[in-house]
Amino acid sequence: MTFDLSRAIALVGAGQLCVLVASAIVPVRLDWQKRLAELPRLVRQMYWIYGGYVVLSIIALGTICLLHSHELASGTGLARAFCGYACLFWLVRLSLQPFLDAKPFLTTWWLTAGYHLLTVMFATFAITLGWAALR
Repeated sequence: MTFDLSRAIALVGAGQLCVLVASAIVPVRLDWQKRLAELPRLVRQMYWIYGGYVVLSIIALGTICLLHSHELASGTGLARAFCGYACLFWLVRLSLQPFLDAKPFLTTWWLTAGYHLLTVMFATFAITLGWAALR
């Protein structure tokens, strides 16, 4: 059995889009409506803008990986640069995981399992895209 980098990148693309399900749950589970209401309006607006940029970035990374996996696996300079950036994006997110105080919010088995699944997914994204960037 051979490793098909193009297929792996396409799967990573689909996985990145699946992460958006968790992103949609976060504001509800963390009760952002109530908790952010205490902050000044500008801070609330900036918080939503930053969150929006992260979501749009994940949509872009996932869509590009899904639709252009063959090109990204080709090893061209642009493909390697994109994969390197995407790897760095997920490495930064993965490196923040141990510092998040999520435990008080992991109140059910499925939230705990989802949190750990996200960690595995972030690592998989970084490894796959890092491999594509460095090979």
